[in-house]
Amino acid sequence: MSSALQSKRGPTNGSYTFSSRPHVASNRLRYTDPEMENDGRPVYGNIMYDRRIVRGNTYAQHILPVTSQPDPVEIQQQEQAMRRATARKRAKDKFQTRIPGTLENRKHIDVQTELYLEELSDHIEDSSVECQTDAFVDKPATPLFIPAKSGKDAATQIEEGELFNFDLEVQPVLQVLVGKTMEQALLEVLEEEELAGLMAKQCAFLELRNAELVEAQRLEEEERRHREEKDQRIKQQRLVLKKERETAEKIAARTFTQHYLADLLPSVYANLRDHGYFYDPVERDIETGFLPWLMAEVSNTLENQHVARTVLDTLIQDVSNQRQEDFQMFSCK
Repeated sequence: MSSALQSKRGPTNGSYTFSSRPHVASNRLRYTDPEMENDGRPVYGNIMYDRRIVRGNTYAQHILPVTSQPDPVEIQQQEQAMRRATARKRAKDKFQTRIPGTLENRKHIDVQTELYLEELSDHIEDSSVECQTDAFVDKPATPLFIPAKSGKDAATQIEEGELFNFDLEVQPVLQVLVGKTMEQALLEVLEEEELAGLMAKQCAFLELRNAELVEAQRLEEEERRHREEKDQRIKQQRLVLKKERETAEKIAARTFTQHYLADLLPSVYANLRDHGYFYDPVERDIETGFLPWLMAEVSNTLENQHVARTVLDTLIQDVSNQRQEDFQMFSCK
């Protein structure tokens, strides 16, 4: 053991303890030989920049997760969440509007879809760069591939008419062509006749349908006229009944009023006469016209006399006060 390390073992329980003197940790440079660092001498680093040293509060300290048995419920929840996310992504991809790809020799161009168009004046900066390459010898043309010949050549002489007799062999072909042509012509004629028959039936059906439509319109118009006339007659009858009812009510009200007013008018006239509603015009004119004017003139005359007397009393009092003051001044002298 060196002097820097000390080990102790207990005599009884056999425990082991280790202790060493504190020393500065050496900073090993990356991708270098530790023996060649600083001419064979160790390079010491600053612990303020060492990531293995914890400084300040330890709230943001990275704590390694504890390796333990995972919870099956948590694993199941994570799997369900992943499945839901995958399902949402698939649904989004399914209902998302996809832009079709470009056709051959074409490309997509950005087009403005806003309500107000604006001029796009931004241009992408580009630059051209060239470089000189070494000259190479042109590649020679590739020779045409000719496969090697195999087998032996042989020839056979065939005289004219030995393999094919045109007059004899062309008869079946002509029969087929003529037969097919005639059959096709007959089919076309039958098809034209069938089309003509269908057109005739269609024209007859259209005429019948137009006649039925005209008849149906006539019946509908007649029904409409009958319904309008019926409604008008019902409205007229209702008006007649309403007028008859109003006339009967007016007659009843007039008769009741006459019977009610037969005894009411004498009593009303008597009450009005007692309360003074029926009066003598001359008497009423004197009471409402002459007497108020007379009272107003008398009141005005009395008021003028009162004012004159008040002014006279004021003058007499002022003269008396003036003479009294003059007398007092004369007596003092």
